[in-house]
Amino acid sequence: MSEEKENWKRCVAFHGHTCPGLAIGYRAALAAQERLQTHFSPDEEIVCVTENDSCSVDAVQVLTGCSIGKGNLIYRDTGKQAFSFYSRKDGRKIRVYFKMQGKRSNQADRDAFQEKILNAPVEELFHFTEPEDLPPSKARLFNNITCEECGEAAPEHKIRLNQGKKLCLGCFPDYSRGW
Repeated sequence: MSEEKENWKRCVAFHGHTCPGLAIGYRAALAAQERLQTHFSPDEEIVCVTENDSCSVDAVQVLTGCSIGKGNLIYRDTGKQAFSFYSRKDGRKIRVYFKMQGKRSNQADRDAFQEKILNAPVEELFHFTEPEDLPPSKARLFNNITCEECGEAAPEHKIRLNQGKKLCLGCFPDYSRGW
């Protein structure tokens, strides 16, 4: 089996099914790796900022090694099928935006769309730019603070003061002036 087919099978196994969204992430990750000349990231050598929380992100995780747990997958919710990849080793970076939008109303349309994504030239699928941002900082370890309301520990950067008490985000009362 070719490496390409094996990679697709690994993405499908991780995600649980085939779909156009998974195909988008699969092709986006491969395109970024080719342009940045990178491979799987065992630690934080590669960082991905994903602008969506769709099926596509699963393929990005499998192929690039970027994950929320390692701190090299950052979710920035714009709702766009876009991913910015950063190589910490040499400073190269690329933003990959999926430009083929539209609603697929039935399974036959979805299947045909998935096949198009998997087989079309990458230039037909994506718009490539260089992100202006620097890569996000490396993941940090924080001291834990015990919430004085629920008694559970949370990292210090997620603790808030309320009337002199240290509270976790779950216990901290929302504050809104109605806007």
